[in-house]
Amino acid sequence: MSRGINTRCLHLEETEGRFDNYGALSYPIYQTATYAHPGVGQSTGYDYSRLQNPTREQLEKIVASLEHGTDALALSTGMAAITLLFELFQPGDHIISEADLYGGSIRLYDHVSKKNGYEFTFLNCAKDDIEAAIQPNTKAIYIETPTNPMMNVSDIRKISEIARKHGLLLIVDNTFLSPYFQNPLDLGADVVIHSGTKFLGGHNDTLAGFIVTNKEEISEKLRFLIKTTGAGLSPFDSWLLIRGIKTLGIRMEKAQKNAIELASWLNKQKTVKDVFYPGLPEHPGYAIMKKQARGFGSMITFNVDTKEHALLILKEVRLIKYAESLGGTETLITYPTTQTHADVPEEVRLKNGITPCTLRLSTGIEDVEDLIAELETVFAKLEKE
Repeated sequence: MSRGINTRCLHLEETEGRFDNYGALSYPIYQTATYAHPGVGQSTGYDYSRLQNPTREQLEKIVASLEHGTDALALSTGMAAITLLFELFQPGDHIISEADLYGGSIRLYDHVSKKNGYEFTFLNCAKDDIEAAIQPNTKAIYIETPTNPMMNVSDIRKISEIARKHGLLLIVDNTFLSPYFQNPLDLGADVVIHSGTKFLGGHNDTLAGFIVTNKEEISEKLRFLIKTTGAGLSPFDSWLLIRGIKTLGIRMEKAQKNAIELASWLNKQKTVKDVFYPGLPEHPGYAIMKKQARGFGSMITFNVDTKEHALLILKEVRLIKYAESLGGTETLITYPTTQTHADVPEEVRLKNGITPCTLRLSTGIEDVEDLIAELETVFAKLEKE
């Protein structure tokens, strides 16, 4: 019998009926760097925490279960996860990448990956011809869906067919929807990336990253790389993620409900020129989202009429926090131009649709009436300007 996702956020089926760790419901934090051996050639199953730690292993099993993968690796940050993954490639390899990515990913490409000899072609993977960009040295297609911050939606199954046809890896950053709403491996992806700092952790109190795969060959290579490069998640942070995931479903449902109401409210404001939220029927990715995901998430991007109004919103919010992150219990508003995408060249930002009038909202789990009341007060000040 297949267990529901909320149950799998709380329980690993393999541990049911067992009373390991004295029956503790909260998985222990194994705060140790090394482990004693019974004798030469003998091991308790753990040798050194850079290789593996029981708390991190428990977390990895949970995330692998949620993403329907065979293995998950927990790393110190989302960027550490992407950096480790890119160690699979060689100088001269070519990667087709979504153009509208989190700015940290683009910074990694521009200042580390290219230096290491990797080549990139950037596309709007929701509408550009991916197959036409494939070269003899192309090794992978890397996408976010929905994208950060412009909320473009790519058809994962369609892109996976292109990847399989040409023998390429398909890598999907699933941070914005989490495994609660979307499972890219089921749609043909080979690797899933998460910034666990966001929805999986869910409380804005720790950093983490994940790589999930259902390919044994990829898993073996990554396991060798993580013990070699040493960016595995610490025991305490692993425990925080285990605790955060327990409420993943409840948080995702509530935050999405708030997002739908907020997106509809923003759509009616005179100073708002565009609202990018895939849960709105007019969004170009709405039909694809209905087909490949179980929800629309809680990320909203919108444009106001002037830069001055954008800055005033950031100055005036109080309950909503002007902060750079997403996916936590609190509602956050972000200014991509100077925060998440500050290191992206201006011409690239503008081409992707990120202007000085663009704001990104990560909807939390507050009472939506309070969020709207605050925005009504702030927008009333805009209209007086």
